[in-house]
Amino acid sequence: MGGTHGRGHGNGNGNGNGHPFHLDDVSKAIIEQLQRDGRLPYSSIGKAVGLSEAAVRQRVQKLIDHGVMQIVAVTDPLQLGFARQAMIGIRAEGNLEPIADRLAEMPEVDYVTITAGSFDLLVEVVCESDEHLLELLSHRIRVIEGVRSTESFMYLRLHKQTYAWGVR
Repeated sequence: MGGTHGRGHGNGNGNGNGHPFHLDDVSKAIIEQLQRDGRLPYSSIGKAVGLSEAAVRQRVQKLIDHGVMQIVAVTDPLQLGFARQAMIGIRAEGNLEPIADRLAEMPEVDYVTITAGSFDLLVEVVCESDEHLLELLSHRIRVIEGVRSTESFMYLRLHKQTYAWGVR
């Protein structure tokens, strides 16, 4: 299944130099087309938004280069041998950025966010087994300087997953 997926690349609101990236109506329409089907040919997108195939290709590349979106294959972890998914709430002290950076380097981690509320960070992980999750928690996450405590929320069944939330 293809689609745009904004969690893993960039923050979606900048161009790397600290200035917001401006999205015009045509770029927003391109994003919405790709959120519906990330495999749409540029020619089909062009017809829907009123641009040539080459112009769509150029705009899509610009959106990717600026971290506004990425195009990925969304997979089912169970089908790929990853039997355990979990969201881990982390309470921490001190500067959260270095902790978030360390977590983001771990291959099992597919989502890291700094939050306000009960947890300082939320981290989504995909592991091969409960034993793998235990090793990750005990020997790699809880030992990061500044991590005070963790709470794991294991996924029992994925009920809904969508990336077609549109644009504003």
